Amino acid sequence: MSLTANNPNLAIHLYLASSSPRRRELLTQIGVSYQVISIDVPEQRSAGESPADYAQRLALEKARAGHLAAEDSSIPVLGADTVVVLDDMVLEKPKDKSDGLAMLETLSGKTHEVLSAVALVGEKEKIILNRSRVSFRETTAQEREAYWETGEPKDKAGGYAIQGLAAVFISKLEGSFSGVMGLPLFETAELLKEFKIEISGTT
Repeated sequence: MSLTANNPNLAIHLYLASSSPRRRELLTQIGVSYQVISIDVPEQRSAGESPADYAQRLALEKARAGHLAAEDSSIPVLGADTVVVLDDMVLEKPKDKSDGLAMLETLSGKTHEVLSAVALVGEKEKIILNRSRVSFRETTAQEREAYWETGEPKDKAGGYAIQGLAAVFISKLEGSFSGVMGLPLFETAELLKEFKIEISGTT
């Protein structure tokens, strides 16, 4: 188990069962003190499993795995998962350049859905799901190639980062910007309050 605290000078509010730097940034943004737990949960969609069920199951499995690994079982564990969905097809992180470019071409000129699930596991378990819709303008092969070469898409679900260079491709967003990044802050804050975890500026 690997532990990294975002602020070692503060008491820990929760454990974060995620290696995503975006989720770390977003939790820090709302003033939550956390410690990262490294966990290994296979990300494989089951046959017949809906994208929403898939995202929620993974978020819960990550939180449960983190809770089992945690040094202090009284501190809740947050797990999260984000999937990009187009016509019921889940676009995972690109396997390679060819896969990444194919994803970007598939998203070009279309509106897709981003599902972000957040789970908290402690004395009880709770899970929430955020749905957002993202519209891409038409992109050219040259643009997609240039974007891939920046390195930004390589570890992102759907092969793009809304908070990064891909912002120029996005013509419309309906829903949560932070949810598309990987952690819907409104829903996460509501979940944390339910577990009596203080959030800076809202108490």
